[in-house]
Amino acid sequence: MIYWILKYLVIGPVLKGIFRPWITGAQHVPQQGAAILASNHLSVMDSIFLPLMLDRPMSFLAKAEYFTGTGLKGWATKWFMKGTGQIAIDRSGGSASEAALNTALQVIGRGDLLGIYPEGTRSPDGRLYKGRTGLARMALVAKAPVIPVVMVDTDTMLPIGSSMPRIMRVGMVVGEPLDFSRYEGLEDDRFVLRSVTDEIMIALQQLGGQEYVDEYASAHRTRAESDTEPVAGSSS
Repeated sequence: MIYWILKYLVIGPVLKGIFRPWITGAQHVPQQGAAILASNHLSVMDSIFLPLMLDRPMSFLAKAEYFTGTGLKGWATKWFMKGTGQIAIDRSGGSASEAALNTALQVIGRGDLLGIYPEGTRSPDGRLYKGRTGLARMALVAKAPVIPVVMVDTDTMLPIGSSMPRIMRVGMVVGEPLDFSRYEGLEDDRFVLRSVTDEIMIALQQLGGQEYVDEYASAHRTRAESDTEPVAGSSS
């Protein structure tokens, strides 16, 4: 109920009026039945604009930190994330990864739409980074099609580190569904998982024309941060 109120009565009309978002290829999203929407990730607003522009409700897997904040801001963030269909997951790895997979499979098992960011985190510089294989395993276990989606200009609208969005148009490009049924039963083969993941990333790169970086976004960010740290004993 909260989802529909926010989408059609509260937040949705405001965002559409201010940013005038556009979408192409929406016909590739099935009218019914499960599907995984695999999107590049440029801004925290990606998880808001894509569901806003689709007729069907959808859920995104979101980091658990969005649901554990304290105080008024923490409560408001938690309420907003739940109200917009976000699902908390622990990204620490190990058993947490298995729990995230099970959560995703529950959504898909209901015949719903699930949104995933195969890069695992926001792009630090607008480029497309190497995808993580968790998405591939979800797709193979659930036997669900993967639909590539490219977000356009959401990073320019709200750059990383900025709290005030710029008033400008943003868009989404939806590609044709990818079918991986040829790999049925091979969801534990790491070479197959990497092949499926790379195929999804190629589809995203071709759809949006982003420069591709064969490195995980999180690793790139960590390395960039370490390069800017002052060397011990040096003067600033």
